[in-house]
Amino acid sequence: MAIVELFLLALALSMDAFTVSICKGLSLKKARLKDMLYAGIWFGGFQGLMPVVGYFFGRFFRGYMSPFSHGIAFVLLVLIGANMIRESYQDDCCEIGASMSAKTMFLLAIATSIDALAVGISFAFLEIQIFGAALFISIITFVLSALGLKLGSVFGGKYKAKAQFLGGVVLILIGVKTLLNGLGLIF
Repeated sequence: MAIVELFLLALALSMDAFTVSICKGLSLKKARLKDMLYAGIWFGGFQGLMPVVGYFFGRFFRGYMSPFSHGIAFVLLVLIGANMIRESYQDDCCEIGASMSAKTMFLLAIATSIDALAVGISFAFLEIQIFGAALFISIITFVLSALGLKLGSVFGGKYKAKAQFLGGVVLILIGVKTLLNGLGLIF
């Protein structure tokens, strides 16, 4: 996977955390640096951890499903992307509340990183170097989550649906490219 693809994938995966961070910022009204770092650590940490978990889970099954690996990666990425697009049309994000407790952030971090778990499974089938990719995804998510908290407190939720929609489209496009690559139609 090229660095540009990994960057786009990291952006797409971080859109859920970015959206939730914007909503947290709306609830907080004034985001402090401490809050921004806290959100970034929770969301970035889980967004980096989940692909690693998915990768090792996927490696267990890779031998059985190797001939279908590009198709499986395609299906997973398209399903995740389509779900993100569907969620972009729902208007329930900003009912999250202002709590920054560990319990609240833990649950939100898990909820926003489930798609990263599935991507980790597809990484196993594509034999991607997981630790570098997971660190990169984690850093991108950390930065966007911290910025999202600040943006939410300053500008509100004006662009949250567009960000979620764009993330879904990017995941679908990466899935299509993966499938075409696996079929030998593009390199």
